[in-house]
Amino acid sequence: MKKLTLLAAVVLLVVAVLCSFSLVSCKEEEQKDTAAAEDSADNKDTAAATEDTEAKTEETADAEEDKEVSKELVIYSSHKLEFLDPLVMEFESQTGIEVEVIAAGTGELLTRIEAESANPQGDIMWGGTISALTPDSEYFEPYVSENDKDLFKDFQNVEGKITRFTAIPSVIIVNTNLAGDLGIDGYESLLNPELKGKIANCDPEKSSSSFEQVVNQLYAMGEGDPETGWDYVEKLIEQLDGKLLDSSSAVPKGVSDGEYFVGLTYEMGAAEYYVAGAPVEIIYPVEGTIIKPDCTAIIKGAKNLENAKTFIDFTIAYDTQAKISSELNRRPVRADVEPAEGLKALDDIYLIFDDLEWVAENKENILEQYRDIFTR
Repeated sequence: MKKLTLLAAVVLLVVAVLCSFSLVSCKEEEQKDTAAAEDSADNKDTAAATEDTEAKTEETADAEEDKEVSKELVIYSSHKLEFLDPLVMEFESQTGIEVEVIAAGTGELLTRIEAESANPQGDIMWGGTISALTPDSEYFEPYVSENDKDLFKDFQNVEGKITRFTAIPSVIIVNTNLAGDLGIDGYESLLNPELKGKIANCDPEKSSSSFEQVVNQLYAMGEGDPETGWDYVEKLIEQLDGKLLDSSSAVPKGVSDGEYFVGLTYEMGAAEYYVAGAPVEIIYPVEGTIIKPDCTAIIKGAKNLENAKTFIDFTIAYDTQAKISSELNRRPVRADVEPAEGLKALDDIYLIFDDLEWVAENKENILEQYRDIFTR
């Protein structure tokens, strides 16, 4: 009996040990299963997070790519449509960029750029002389084109914001049928009493080329001292007989059409009618001619910045400069492009020079004094 009891105890002990091992094994298996489940869940979460990150990265990249490959450009320009249209079409053809042009006078556009400075609506200011644009340079983006090195040294973008585009001498246009025998050769000859009320001139507040005419008169008739040139300007204003035109293009047109005997204008405006066979002559004042560059600049905060840079490059590329010379009657600013046929060689023009810094600092004073004299 004792043997059976002992045997039973042994059996129970073995069973207990086996059960213990079984429980431990089951517990380990449960822990392994739990860990595996947790690892699987973590892996799924990590994979999902990675996919979300990759998706967001791709979305950001797509957005940046869309921003970089914008195919739009808004240009503010004071050029005549007949001049700018062929160049805009060429630019669009070369780049695939769609251009919108807002055309108005230089002064009006500069005022608009200043008013929109908190939220720019344009990308490019195309037109206006260096004297007109320099006082507003705070509203332009820094950019120097890689083509700038090919320009005449005096026309290179030394400030870093304003790119020279063409060279513009201030000239006098004469209708040869009406004033051919009056011996007009410069500013002094415009004081002939027979010309009173017959001189076309644009408001210098609305046109940069007209403003440059005033500067040219101040320096030429002041013999280098612009302050002493006001005596002449006052006499010339009397000759205008209260007439000021609203646009620079109206000056050569009015002379060509015979509405005026003579006009104060810029070379390209006069050359356009001369080349077309109109009865006009281009006079470079014997007292001296100032040649100012016409300019282009990127508006600060431009929404299509890269396209604006591409346009600046385009304006002074060799092919563009050759086109404006051979087809559009303007003087190029590249040293490797010949001037337009029919324009007087620079060596044959008595050139004088102004002080760019003085003109920029005194622009508003010049305009105010001109206005005061005109409205007396």
